[in-house]
Amino acid sequence: MKSYRIALAGNPNTGKSTLFNALTGLRQHTGNWPGKTVAHAEGTFTHLNQAYTLVDLPGTYSLYSNSADEEVARDYIIFERPDVTIVVLDATAMERNLNLALQVLEMTDRVIVCINLIDEANRKGISIDHTVLSRQLGVPVVKISARNKVGFDTLLNTVDQMVKGKIQTAPYQIQYTDKLEENIKKVEPMVREWLGDSFPTRWIALRLLDGDDIFIQSLKQRVKAHGKGGSLHDFKFSIQS
Repeated sequence: MKSYRIALAGNPNTGKSTLFNALTGLRQHTGNWPGKTVAHAEGTFTHLNQAYTLVDLPGTYSLYSNSADEEVARDYIIFERPDVTIVVLDATAMERNLNLALQVLEMTDRVIVCINLIDEANRKGISIDHTVLSRQLGVPVVKISARNKVGFDTLLNTVDQMVKGKIQTAPYQIQYTDKLEENIKKVEPMVREWLGDSFPTRWIALRLLDGDDIFIQSLKQRVKAHGKGGSLHDFKFSIQS
């Protein structure tokens, strides 16, 4: 039986690990990511007779190259291409948490936004219209309480529909300054010519324009491992010129 891979992303203290533990129970193992001193947790669960492998990514506030945790989470989403990435948000701190969600939406269209701690939000008088938020973000939004296992059926049924191709998404894309958007339009076709459609070309164009050397090195290693043509040196030179 095919096992779909689901990544869990989110800020620290959003209840992401609580959700991971509730879904996988004793069917999990931990270790370190290859070459990193960063904890790795992976487990399995089944839903509607379908097997899933759940990967708990390090809790991060962004997906740039500021820390080993961020690099691990970013590289997994970009290079391992999970079938679904669930972004776990804290219902009581939506504004802060949405920053990470918007970054993930730039990287993959197979996203479910999971708003956790709705019980805490209710106690604080916070109301979240997940339907409106879903329409604005262009991906499914589900409200849960991982601690009390509320909303799990809705979340897992949404995962099931997404892996089966029954949900079409149109992720919200941040619009940057006119100058940056102009540069993205120049660079993105070169990225697509170099890498094809295997990776999110707009997001990679942004990282190249940012001069994110750590990510560029990771990308170079992956491209070499997969036997892609072209020279990264030539590619960077063409951007600068």
